[in-house]
Amino acid sequence: MPQVKVRALVPNTDADAVFARISDFERYSQYTDAVREIALRRLGNGVVESEWSVNFRNGILCWSERDHVDPAGRVIRFEQLDGDFEELSGEWTVTPAGQDARVVFTAEFDLGMPSIADLINPIAERALRENLEAILRGLLGDNKVLFTAEGAPSASLGSA
Repeated sequence: MPQVKVRALVPNTDADAVFARISDFERYSQYTDAVREIALRRLGNGVVESEWSVNFRNGILCWSERDHVDPAGRVIRFEQLDGDFEELSGEWTVTPAGQDARVVFTAEFDLGMPSIADLINPIAERALRENLEAILRGLLGDNKVLFTAEGAPSASLGSA
């Protein structure tokens, strides 16, 4: 299955504060145009079912997922319940890095179109990566997020 991994460094920011912002799904649409709407149903013990509607290239992707939110470990694991993907699962992790916070988003997906997978998967990977970067910039501040490759800062999307 194709995998998307987005790594970011948020300078001079507490990891718990970053995790709190990332785990506040309901507010995503306030911070970025990439997300149209998210509806939540809290099931207890850190388990949430969420329904997502996001802008994706020239269309809209919709799905529902079960999220396991662990504030103590600063980890969110998710798996699709239903929706436009054949399969979707992944996780967010936030860890302290000195005075900074390191964010890693990883997801595996299957669009369920094996006959055109070689053509569509790279496009979907790029679009998912761009959406995730837009979400992080919106949530954490355009001038505060440094996207990284293999854990080392490689490109700033604003002045840090």
